[in-house]
Amino acid sequence: MNDRGKIIAGLIIFFAVFTFPFWYNHGAASSVPEPKLTDKAKAAKTCVADTQFMRTEHMKLLDAWRDTVVREGGRVYTNENGKEFMASLSNTCMDCHSNKTEFCDRCHNYVSSDPYCWDCHTYPKEEK
Repeated sequence: MNDRGKIIAGLIIFFAVFTFPFWYNHGAASSVPEPKLTDKAKAAKTCVADTQFMRTEHMKLLDAWRDTVVREGGRVYTNENGKEFMASLSNTCMDCHSNKTEFCDRCHNYVSSDPYCWDCHTYPKEEK
């Protein structure tokens, strides 16, 4: 048991490193960012689906659109209310939400998400 000091020092260092994120932020999480809507999105007042669904499930919707458009050739999406939209990230979503840095990137950066949308689609031209 001559290594007792090394073991205790190692445990203290491990505990300090392991708990660093918790005590560094003093247990406080940062607030959830609120995406900024463009004037066109505010004027539309409705999206292809309700706000809560779009906040939590938009990627599933975009994946379904991708599969429908690319694999089945279907280009029209009909929402719950019977309204039809073109199933297109660039022409439907980015038409109203053209401020990618203030709309998309705020939330994606907050949750450390790196979506692959822009591997195929071009970045929208943002207005100042």
